[in-house]
Amino acid sequence: MSDFPHDIDLDAFWDHDLSAKIRQPAPSDELIGEVQQLLGYRLPASYVAFMRRYNGGRPNLTCFPMGDDYCEIDSFISIGVTPGRSLGGRLGSRFSIEDWGYPDLGVYICDCPSAGHDMIALDYSECGLEGEPRVVHVDQEGDYAVTVLAPNFEAFVRGLVSWEVYDTSEQDYQDDLDKVASAPFSPLLEALLEHFRDVPDLGPLIRQIALRIVRDKRYFALHADPLSQLLYDLQFWLYQNRHPVTSEEQYLEAYREMIAFAKGFGTGGYAPDFIRDWFRARLADGHMRQAAGGFALTPGYRAQLLEQLSQFRPTGPHTQEQS
Repeated sequence: MSDFPHDIDLDAFWDHDLSAKIRQPAPSDELIGEVQQLLGYRLPASYVAFMRRYNGGRPNLTCFPMGDDYCEIDSFISIGVTPGRSLGGRLGSRFSIEDWGYPDLGVYICDCPSAGHDMIALDYSECGLEGEPRVVHVDQEGDYAVTVLAPNFEAFVRGLVSWEVYDTSEQDYQDDLDKVASAPFSPLLEALLEHFRDVPDLGPLIRQIALRIVRDKRYFALHADPLSQLLYDLQFWLYQNRHPVTSEEQYLEAYREMIAFAKGFGTGGYAPDFIRDWFRARLADGHMRQAAGGFALTPGYRAQLLEQLSQFRPTGPHTQEQS
């Protein structure tokens, strides 16, 4: 029986806590034979030896270099016919081919964090059913593009690196700080601010609120937290100052163009349910009312917003002199 190379510490290779729900007992010779018959391929000796030690689970090293890019794996699928998400299970390798449309090139052995939008496979297309397969990445989002990662399974395991090698979170944080501080507003938001007389300095104040959001979250996104709610309020106030809001859905369409999908000062998307919840909460607490001209914030609530905004204005001797 072959063994996996001893210079690779398989005990340290795995995240044992996260692997607990995935890992299955070591596969027997009979089970390996059954899975090979179901799939139609001879599993390589290095792969079998690897999986006999730990049959499935999540590794500590999850990234594989792809030139200037990389792919990331979530877990190794166990050898077995049960549970469903095992190589020979009802949600296993054949399921990925027959139901998800992945190319029939071999055996799909690793899930990726994309939940089915890319996978790692043993590719037998050049070596034949009994040969030594190479390891490939298959990208469903890229029209099932196949990228060769390693000439064999052992080389694939040796090539895995930590996600920290590709961690861009600090640069992303700095980029978001720069974006909310200086990137141009969307044309719609810029036009709304130009005609808004109630708060002449609202544009800079919106940037200050966004800066605080980025510093708190380390990225620019609006959720259900108080600062996000404040930006929801301000966007609505700006919009209803110039345009009638006739319904929740009509406002959702307009909302997209202010910050959510703006090319400069924007979050790159949004979850509509956050806006729906905010809209309905403002109606329920009486801060928004519907009249002949459409939905609008009440005068009392607008006064509360003005008070909230005061905390984002700079203070100090220089500011007092200017006032």
